[in-house]
Amino acid sequence: MSVRPWRDIHRRPSRQIMVGNVPVGGDAPVTVQTMTNTPTSDPVATINQIRRCEEVGVDIIRVSCPDVESTAALNQIVRAARVPIVADIHFHYKRALEAADAGAACLRINPGNIGSSERVAEVVRAAKANGCSIRIGVNAGSLEKDLLEKYGEPCPEALVESALDHIKLLQDHDFHEFKVAVKASDLFLAVAAYQQLAEAVDCPLHLGITEAGGFVGGTVKSSIGIGSLLWFGIGDTIRVSLSAEPEEEVRVGFEILKALGIRNRGVRVVSCPSCARQGFDVIRTVQTLEERLQHIRTPMSLSVLGCVVNGPGEARETDIGLTGGGNGRHMVYLSGLTDHTVEDAGMVDHIVKLVEAKAAEIEAGESASRIAAE
Repeated sequence: MSVRPWRDIHRRPSRQIMVGNVPVGGDAPVTVQTMTNTPTSDPVATINQIRRCEEVGVDIIRVSCPDVESTAALNQIVRAARVPIVADIHFHYKRALEAADAGAACLRINPGNIGSSERVAEVVRAAKANGCSIRIGVNAGSLEKDLLEKYGEPCPEALVESALDHIKLLQDHDFHEFKVAVKASDLFLAVAAYQQLAEAVDCPLHLGITEAGGFVGGTVKSSIGIGSLLWFGIGDTIRVSLSAEPEEEVRVGFEILKALGIRNRGVRVVSCPSCARQGFDVIRTVQTLEERLQHIRTPMSLSVLGCVVNGPGEARETDIGLTGGGNGRHMVYLSGLTDHTVEDAGMVDHIVKLVEAKAAEIEAGESASRIAAE
């Protein structure tokens, strides 16, 4: 019996596919994706952007391949990347063939946009020959004309029917290594479509609220939409679509997973919004700590509260806690227990060192456990 059953998420069973060396679906961790926005034909700029995303923990990266110059650069990009690369293909089937030959781990296509059945068959043959998976990407903004005529407007049923039609195209060619997305900028529409699709198929689902908006608005919409689906147990890989740099999408994606307890990476910060009771500048302190602790990958928790109203209580639930006190002296908690005080001067440096030490301690313990198990 679960200690806290109200936290339990019962994940939808799905079959597992591989995107390069990364498993998606089944019992694999929910992965975080993003997409580059540099010209793919400029491999240096694209690789630099990929590297920044890798540093914040991205699992899979998609690059757009609209022309032959892009697929020509793809081989260099794939060899430089430390994570699997998905080639985003629209309309021209030859770009998919070129991307598969260039080492893409996955092809993002709409089979219905590729053209004739023979062209779909060519793409499938290239995918099989190169060990590529395929992501079927259905989008409310580009639904087929016959479905719009049938339903009158983008609706959950139209998105799901489009997805099922595309799935059949691949299955007719005996291809089953695919995942599916049914994205919409309307989060209600997206959530309803994913819920319906989840009941109809067993393949992995790629979640996203497309064209979600800028950093703040897009983060809120994505957190509600993607977060709701994950809470229902739906979703095997996610991409947060923001009008922001790709590495910010990755950070937000991990924060959504961390908030739901699905996957933990790095420091989870619990902090108050601050008020007149605060013993130090909470907002600036948290901003600085988040920036300086980005290099920590070990899952752990840090509470930063401005006063003693909720500070001690939150500190009991976190690995390290900081609570504001009077006269510029603040209380530090370690593993939930009162430990020592720290003054304003050097407070941030002190907390950073404590977090780094705790991370090293956790890593050493996990390493010792692995050795003992072997």
